[in-house]
Order: sequence, then C-alpha cells, then structure tokens
Amino acid sequence: MKLFKAARTAWCVALLGAALAGGAKADGWNRKTVITFSAPVEIPGVHKPGMGILPAGTYVFKILDSQSDRHIVQIFNKEETTIFATILAIPNYRLKATDKTVINFRERPDGQPEALRAWFYPGNNWGEEFVYPKAKAMELAKATNTPVLFTEAELPVEVAEPIKTADAPVVIELKRAPIMAFKPTGEEVQLAQVITPPPAQLLMAKALPHTASNVPLFAGFAVMALFAALSIRVATKNLL
Repeated sequence: MKLFKAARTAWCVALLGAALAGGAKADGWNRKTVITFSAPVEIPGVHKPGMGILPAGTYVFKILDSQSDRHIVQIFNKEETTIFATILAIPNYRLKATDKTVINFRERPDGQPEALRAWFYPGNNWGEEFVYPKAKAMELAKATNTPVLFTEAELPVEVAEPIKTADAPVVIELKRAPIMAFKPTGEEVQLAQVITPPPAQLLMAKALPHTASNVPLFAGFAVMALFAALSIRVATKNLL
C-alpha cells in the first residue's frame, strides 16, 4: 500500500510538471510584447481608418496564429482594448538571437515615418517578416531601394467585429492570398528571388517542436520521481 502511495505521489509530481510546462508554452505561444515607439511608424495590414501610421506611443504585439507558413500578427493599444492591425507575415530567420525584442524598419526619406519590416521575439531565431498591400509595397520598394513583400488580396480597411480567432474570414483570406515581392525597379518577382531560405537542418529543427510529443519527457519525470520514492523506502527499512 505504501509502495502504491509512493508511486501515486510520483505521478502527481509528473502531472504537475506537465501542467507547468503547458502553462509556459501557452504564455510564449502568442509572444506578447510591449513596444514603445518614439516616433510615428507605418504599418501594413487590416487596421482602423486613419491608423495606417501609428503615432509615437506604446503598443502590444501578439501572434494570433502561427500554425502554418503564414503567421498572423496583431497590434493592440497599450491596454489591449483596441486592435489597430491584423497583419500577414512569413517566418524570417536571423543567425543570432538576442535577449531583447528587435524591430526592423525600412528607412525612408526625412519627414516620412519608418515602415515596419520585421519583429523578433526575445530568444528566438525566427521572427516575423511583414507583408504589405501591393500599392504600398511598390512605393516602399522604390523609396527604400530594397525588395518588399506584398499581397494582392483586397482586404477591408475596417471589419465589423474585432478579429479575435484564427478562423475569422479576414484571417483565412490573409492565409490564402498569394505573396510576391517588388524589387526597387518595380518588377514583380517570386519570394524565392528575394528571400534566401535557411539551411534544411534549421527548417527541420523549427518543425520539430510542432510535431514532437512531450509524453517521453513527462514519463521520464515520473520514472525519476518513482525511483526516488523507492530509494527512500529502502533506506528507511535499512535504518529500521
């Protein structure tokens, strides 16, 4: 009976570990980040009228969905009561991760706001490369002399209801829309011509967390806890 109690305790420890691990993953899944801009910033995506350029201030960035090669990023006000933008993005790889949030911009001539280019969450090599509407992408490509990703999808400037789920019609349209790029010359090209993919082994490593199971890890916790309980039981008998 005591042995059964010890084993039950071991499984409780394992389940507690599973619960804690699940909570940590949930917190990191949407990559919530509070960002303060000291100057106006131009953003792509579906946004409220007049908010294509965010005034200087504090905003919250979150991932709404990242279950495919298309990621959906949302930008909120500081209190998270208003969604300013729902933006299509594709994975962007950097060789060295940092312990701080990194935002990349497309520099523009004096007097014009910098345009949002990419967002990297602390500790992650993979970030988000933002996709612009077609007309704006052409303008940015010529102004910044760099390729800019674009989609031809004609999306509403304002939606009737706030976009809160990955199955919202606007999100589905964003994930289906073809993505291409403009060169500074105005030429339309395929993504492969302007984006160099990471080595194949890195792509495999990125995919593993989505397919690998945590069951072996939790089982290992249980076995170690059970072993510890049995060791204590044997030690107690020897003392008696």
